[in-house]
Amino acid sequence: MQTLPCNVSTPIKFIMIILRDDQRIARLRRVSQITSFLGMGILLAGMLILFLPNSANLVLYQLVALFFGWMLSQVGIYLGNRYVRDPRPDELLDDVLRKVARNGRLYHYLLPATHVLLIPSGIIVFVPKYQAGNIAVEGDKWKQTGLGLRRFFGQERLGNPTREAALSIEALASYLNKHAPSVEEVPIGAIIVFTNKGNKNLDLKNSSMPAMHYTKIKGYLRQQKQESAMAEDDYQAVKAAFDKKAAHLLEQTAVGDDEE
Repeated sequence: MQTLPCNVSTPIKFIMIILRDDQRIARLRRVSQITSFLGMGILLAGMLILFLPNSANLVLYQLVALFFGWMLSQVGIYLGNRYVRDPRPDELLDDVLRKVARNGRLYHYLLPATHVLLIPSGIIVFVPKYQAGNIAVEGDKWKQTGLGLRRFFGQERLGNPTREAALSIEALASYLNKHAPSVEEVPIGAIIVFTNKGNKNLDLKNSSMPAMHYTKIKGYLRQQKQESAMAEDDYQAVKAAFDKKAAHLLEQTAVGDDEE
């Protein structure tokens, strides 16, 4: 937790700390661009085989090219939604959480769960999804319709966001058991966040886990009952465990502050 220097008459002002692995983002952005380019090239080559002489004898090669081209394009789409799209999921979360989590620490692409907010009352894992179409959920059963051919080309599959969130919580709990063994229990929750600005066709009220469009996060968090804070020793142990993964970023910040 970071506060501004103050005296007795100056109120404490909390500032949300954002820690982000920019090197990983840059690396995977490049991988996304390369795989997308290769995928499109291989798909095009597979289609051009049809116009070659004796193309009937090259059907196997065409099928192989189309399969690998499609696979590479899907990898490119998967990475592109996370590391290329503007704004990225982490940038959207930064914007919506700044005013409602001023006493928090937000970790992007550093921990076993991709986007993690640490606040004095516990931990929130965010699971961003960019998918378009009509999306509905009943309990932990998800359904996506209205895509047409986009279901097979140019659209990442929705999968099961509830299971993704549960696995992220499990991975984070396992990490804390190893790196903060003194902490016996810490509240960990998750929010499934849809980041497609234009997609409002979301029927999420029956989700077994909090799920919403990103524009509703502020209101949702403000409406939550204020939970009691973790014990200070537990909070500091969790913070130290998380900061261990961001040590290089914290060192850079410290050096920058010293230079100023």
